[in-house]
Amino acid sequence: MTMRPNPASRAAAVTAALMIVVGLLALGSLGVGPVKLSPLAVIDALIGRGGEVQQIIVQQIRLPRAILALAIGGILGLSGAALQGLLRNPLASPSLFGAPQSAAFGAVLIIALGWADVRSYALPVAGITMAFVSVFVLLTVAGRSASLLLLILAGLAISSLAGAATALVMNLSNNPFASLEIAFWLLGSLEDRSFRHVALALPFIVVGAALLFSQRAAFRALSLGEETAQSLGVDVARLRLIVIAGTALGVGGAVSVSGTIGFIGLVAPHLVRPLIGHDPARLLIPSALAGAALLLAADIAVRIIPSTTDIKVGVLTSIIGVPFFLYLIMRERRALGGGVA
Repeated sequence: MTMRPNPASRAAAVTAALMIVVGLLALGSLGVGPVKLSPLAVIDALIGRGGEVQQIIVQQIRLPRAILALAIGGILGLSGAALQGLLRNPLASPSLFGAPQSAAFGAVLIIALGWADVRSYALPVAGITMAFVSVFVLLTVAGRSASLLLLILAGLAISSLAGAATALVMNLSNNPFASLEIAFWLLGSLEDRSFRHVALALPFIVVGAALLFSQRAAFRALSLGEETAQSLGVDVARLRLIVIAGTALGVGGAVSVSGTIGFIGLVAPHLVRPLIGHDPARLLIPSALAGAALLLAADIAVRIIPSTTDIKVGVLTSIIGVPFFLYLIMRERRALGGGVA
């Protein structure tokens, strides 16, 4: 009789494997580009033993891009797992409460007004500020102790308003070059990012991730139902507030640096759930690692796909993510149909 590994051991093994994958993809990200570098050349450049040109390419151009891909993919995957645990809905994603759309609007407004370009500190500041404004409006409209349905409806309204406001800003912009810059920025990219963007976005991403991870025990209790979770001492209203704030903080900082990168938060938890199981507490770290791996892989892919112009990473994630989302909807429909039958 063979013994199956217990869920904790299986989760640890999957997490270790994902860490290795993320490390290899990060190494590959540092070596891929117009100037291809071998893994040994990348390592030499990182520790300061390579040539001066190789050190500049790796340390100043590609390293910030790889760090942002890892951090942004990680917070998107973690936020997706946290929201799916909060709502107990496998179709939940970070865009549900309007924070990414609001962050994009804040950054777009700054570009349209001519106050900054895509490499300015003002962009992340405006994006994070608007993400928090969206959370404040959400909680004001729905209330601190609102039901999940009210929160979702308010989030959809905010997200639609932010999208419409972004389109209006582009429509009213008198500078065609600014409109073009906005359009390309909205597609989502990690190109031309520097350590300035890392230094500004990373603290918000880390704090947001810490808030979400701190609620892992509450997610496990919530999987038994809200009434059961409350009987176990979980303050469900406080949990919602922390998860929404953590998502706004982390995803707002990420979006304002990279532009809109969709579907990572939706796809990542589904990739690891068959391996980890349905325990939302054990799902958080593997989902973050899967999100980081997905974005690193997508960012590598946009650099090696032959094209006359640069492909934006947000475009690639959407091309992959939309069919996956439709598949999830069809699967849920079949499950509901089977339940009714």
